[in-house]
Amino acid sequence: MKIANAPCSWGVLEFDLQGKSPDYIQVLDEMHEIGYRGTELGDLGFMPTDPEQLRDELPARELTLLGAFVPVALADSEAHAAGETSALQHARLLAASSDDAPFIVLSDDNGTIPQRTQNTGRINTEHGLTQEQLDTFVEGVHRIAQTVRDETGLRTVFHHHCAGYIETPTEVDMLMQHTDPNLVGLCFDTGHYRFGGGEPLDIFEQHAERIWHVHFKDCQPEIAARSRKDDWDYFQSVGKGVFCELGQGDVDFPSFIAELQSRNYDGWIVVEQDVLPGMGSPYQSAKRNFQYLNSIIAK
Repeated sequence: MKIANAPCSWGVLEFDLQGKSPDYIQVLDEMHEIGYRGTELGDLGFMPTDPEQLRDELPARELTLLGAFVPVALADSEAHAAGETSALQHARLLAASSDDAPFIVLSDDNGTIPQRTQNTGRINTEHGLTQEQLDTFVEGVHRIAQTVRDETGLRTVFHHHCAGYIETPTEVDMLMQHTDPNLVGLCFDTGHYRFGGGEPLDIFEQHAERIWHVHFKDCQPEIAARSRKDDWDYFQSVGKGVFCELGQGDVDFPSFIAELQSRNYDGWIVVEQDVLPGMGSPYQSAKRNFQYLNSIIAK
């Protein structure tokens, strides 16, 4: 299976946070040195936005560009136009820079809704979307995915995410049921699903055909339990290491990989170990994550 990583594993996040992250040259060099074969774009502007330069930088390191994460406040209809513009900007860069049919990885504008950010990992129904908000949310997802496909030919996957409106298994189910399966796929993130209260293997029971893209992230159960007990917000939980190195949490990656293989999944596995800027030792963690995945895939 093809294994990639993403800049978020080096603390390059879409949030406006304190701390310093490495530049794209260091991140891509380290991905290549470890043995990863692909990457996602990272926050727009982190990597070159000139397609010709990006086409030079990635093949020089034997890396394929797989997708771009695009956060949009989808529950707010007034944010849809700007979100569409942003998604198209990302999609045009991807289409001009990669021949591998990359994805727009669409998500809520996570971390901007105080109630959801404060209660991540312990969301209940009172924190959810109203029916009107859900209708608006789905309308935005469809609008952006349709425009991206019409203008660039790229497909869109939705990324459920802690600290956003689509976090829990019930919310993932709800969005999948309300969106067009021919237009919108699922970017399934094992760690966000686990921290959001789900068992990752359960996703295959209802939504196997919607999984077009996969993020491999682990979730450390003791830290997740402490987050719930002490009412940590999303950023505190990440800073404490809730998304640990692969194999150090309670996501059953061997079984998940076996399910992907049995269903003839031919996409990428993208490692994402979300860390805050300047946190931990990203190179060493990325190396151990790569070694761990290769050890279980080979069995």
